[in-house]
Amino acid sequence: MLRIYIVTRPGGATVKLAGRVAGRWVDDVRACWRRLAATREASSIRIDLDAVTFIDTAGKALLWAMHKQGAALAASGSMTRAIVKEIRHASRERGATVVEGGQN
Repeated sequence: MLRIYIVTRPGGATVKLAGRVAGRWVDDVRACWRRLAATREASSIRIDLDAVTFIDTAGKALLWAMHKQGAALAASGSMTRAIVKEIRHASRERGATVVEGGQN
């Protein structure tokens, strides 16, 4: 199960994910991302992974694509922090611009 909460604020939005970013729920996150990215700069979107309990390969690939487009990934749990670190490292290796401190 996955819950998606969107909090808009002046100049941006936060997408809070709670549960499993896996299987069919990856498509739900992708659809949400596309709707948001169509209405604002991707760099103004923050993806909050604090309540995520599992991320499968497709979920990691989607998070990487979102990050590559400019979304900020934020995580506090050990599993999600490790995945965000992995995504940032892969971005550096592939030449993407990465800003530390929870941004990009």
